[in-house]
Amino acid sequence: MRRLSVLFLTGFATFAHAQDQPNTVLVMDGSGSMWGQVDGVAKITIAQQVVGTLLSDFPPEQGLGLTVYGHRERGECTDIETVVAPAPGTAAQITTAVNAIKPLGKTPMTDAVIAAAEALRYTEEKATVILVSDGVETCNPDPCAAARLLEEAGIDFTAHVIGFDVGSDPEALAQMQCIADETGGQFLTAETADQLTAALTQVAAAPEPDPEPVVVPTSLSAVIEGTDTLVTGPVIWDITSDAGTVLSDAGGNPLTTDLPEGSYTATAYSAALETALSRQFIAIGDAASVEIAFPEPQITARLVAPATAVAGSTIEVGWDGPNGSDDYIGIGAEGVTGGAMWRNWTPTADGNPVTLLVPPDPGPHVIRYFLRDGRESIGSVDIMVTPAEATLSAPSSAPAGSTITVEWTGPDYKDDYIGIGKVGATSSASWENFTYTRDGSSLTLQVPPDAGEYLITYFIHQDRTPLVSIPFSATALTARIIAPAEAAVGSVVEIGWEGPDYTDDYIGIGKVGASGGASWENFTYTREGNPLSLQMPGETGEYLITYFVHQDRTPLVQVPITLTPVEVTLNAPAQAETGSTVEVAWTGPDTDGDFIGIGPVGASGGNAWKSFVYTRDGNPARLRVPGEAGEYTITYFLDEDNTPLAQIPISLVTPQVAMQPPAETFGGATIEVPWTGPNNEGDYIGIGKADATGGNRWKSYAYTRDGNPARITVPAEPGDYLVTYFLAKDQAAIAEVPMTVRQSEARLVVPPTAAAGATVEIGWVGPDNPRDYIGIGKVDATGGSQWQSYAYTENGNPVSLKLPDEPGNYVVRYFLQRDQFAIAEAPLVIE
Repeated sequence: MRRLSVLFLTGFATFAHAQDQPNTVLVMDGSGSMWGQVDGVAKITIAQQVVGTLLSDFPPEQGLGLTVYGHRERGECTDIETVVAPAPGTAAQITTAVNAIKPLGKTPMTDAVIAAAEALRYTEEKATVILVSDGVETCNPDPCAAARLLEEAGIDFTAHVIGFDVGSDPEALAQMQCIADETGGQFLTAETADQLTAALTQVAAAPEPDPEPVVVPTSLSAVIEGTDTLVTGPVIWDITSDAGTVLSDAGGNPLTTDLPEGSYTATAYSAALETALSRQFIAIGDAASVEIAFPEPQITARLVAPATAVAGSTIEVGWDGPNGSDDYIGIGAEGVTGGAMWRNWTPTADGNPVTLLVPPDPGPHVIRYFLRDGRESIGSVDIMVTPAEATLSAPSSAPAGSTITVEWTGPDYKDDYIGIGKVGATSSASWENFTYTRDGSSLTLQVPPDAGEYLITYFIHQDRTPLVSIPFSATALTARIIAPAEAAVGSVVEIGWEGPDYTDDYIGIGKVGASGGASWENFTYTREGNPLSLQMPGETGEYLITYFVHQDRTPLVQVPITLTPVEVTLNAPAQAETGSTVEVAWTGPDTDGDFIGIGPVGASGGNAWKSFVYTRDGNPARLRVPGEAGEYTITYFLDEDNTPLAQIPISLVTPQVAMQPPAETFGGATIEVPWTGPNNEGDYIGIGKADATGGNRWKSYAYTRDGNPARITVPAEPGDYLVTYFLAKDQAAIAEVPMTVRQSEARLVVPPTAAAGATVEIGWVGPDNPRDYIGIGKVDATGGSQWQSYAYTENGNPVSLKLPDEPGNYVVRYFLQRDQFAIAEAPLVIE
């Protein structure tokens, strides 16, 4: 059997790349077989040369050690020595030690591998051995089993094996191949020094790094099914692959992470929905997007309410729900459907809890939370409605139309009431009278005016729900009227009567057969006394006098009366001047409010009677006639219905008027106007623009009663005017004369400058009409505040004018008092 010679290079890294790894141990074979030759050169020499070459560029910062075996004793399997402990910068020391090896002993290859692995703490760290062998193991009978144990116990143990000059020895080749295979290393052969160098270089070279995994940016989103809407609230993610858990308890929605290409399973847990969903996905390409769709959550609500409540009461209901716009909480009878079921409801916007009116009907009910959209119910709670209780106490009978006292007990809800109505009657009209329970526990209730059988009932205001009823009889009323059989139209007669005399009972008169409110033309309340005075209508004919109970205007008794004509005469002049006052002698009933009026012949309506005088003002009556000429009628009217009783005609003519104003005058002057005319009370002479219209036309006037000639102040503005005589009646214009108004002239003498706040003298030439004045104001000012200081011309010439305190450009003006019209101006600078 050939002896085995080995070279071990152990560590984390290769020579060329040792700087990337921890310490390295070089195991050198010093057994006797290393004296064998290859191409005439001893194998130990070849090994020394190859190691020297490899260590010549070994990084000094990398730790390196040397172990040698079989170099000290012959035939000893325990001859193993660590000559240089692993440390940085030992390459030269190791080269010297290797060159000094003299091969001598056996080949404990397996134990040397174990010793090197232990020196490298192979069970704690990654370790690599490079074994160069020229034969089989000479000490350990099973190198493969030892290699297997090293691989199983090591963190990442690898042995590369080079068969140097082993030829075709099957046992040696099998051992070497087994050691490499068991530890995941390479097995190479070399027959020459160059091949050994190449093989050592190959196994000592840095292994190709594992390719960097392809990373895929991955976005994970939890959405509502059928939408792009993200699930609200916390979302927790777990991601697993075949290798195990990749990501755990990661929060976010969406969540972004980088994943190597591959197949994964994502699990999303929604805290809000209390649901976890999973899906498989592939991370590949430039990016991956993963959506997990959660079913749309069902909106729910929770209600807190009492288990029972009295019919018609108001309760509080607590709720927990979405509180959307116009959401509401309603109550309805159990099992009833349709809109009528939910007759009572309160918007959730009113607060929490809400107040809810309980229906008035006893029985099982349900309270529901409704969404406004579709009126969908998303929560409910049952409630039992118990009956409301009430009692009534009242007299069994009373006269129709009277007032009775009713005692009651009951819930006294808002607007509850006690009413009285006919037995068997339906509709709200049957409950003719009622009184609210809020008015007290002892109430007054008016009995209907018709005799008969009635029910007195306690009603809950809600749906007018009756709680309890008691029977009641209304007994018949009697009444009597004492009146004359005939009376003159418009007269006032005394009426005797007997009857209940309830509040606002009255006695009225109306035409036989007439209907409606207008038929009872006149009435007097019975509270006015007995007998009472009743005015007869103004039209002749057959009438009825009736006693009415005020309630429902119920008639109790009637008597007939005939109204006869009344004699009336009028006497007045056949002709009069417009606007004058005429005397009208008359005879007639002279009832209060009768009057005598005048109006155009054939005219109708309220505007026809333009002037009137009451008969109570005397006889003859003094009547002011209209201001417009024409044919008129003087008429005697009954106050009752303004009924005409007698008429006479009268012609109105325009009176003769003459005026003599000047043909021309100056604006603001006062002129005298001689005149002749009727001089009725209130007649006046006015001046106005010839082309003007409306009330502003007559800017100046004087009453004729103030004297002749009339003194009138002319308007300040130049132009063509009319001087007009007006009747006071209807302001009728009956004469006019044209007149021209010229611009008044004036001149001012003003210093060009003056000190602020000083008093200066202003000379002037002008008309000096009463209250003409001279004022000063800012050049650019507007409105009444412009004229800050002024002096009347009647105070002298020159006038003293106090100047404003503010410097600036001003203007001084002469003003006519009439219309405050300026007729002259001059500049003044205040410094």
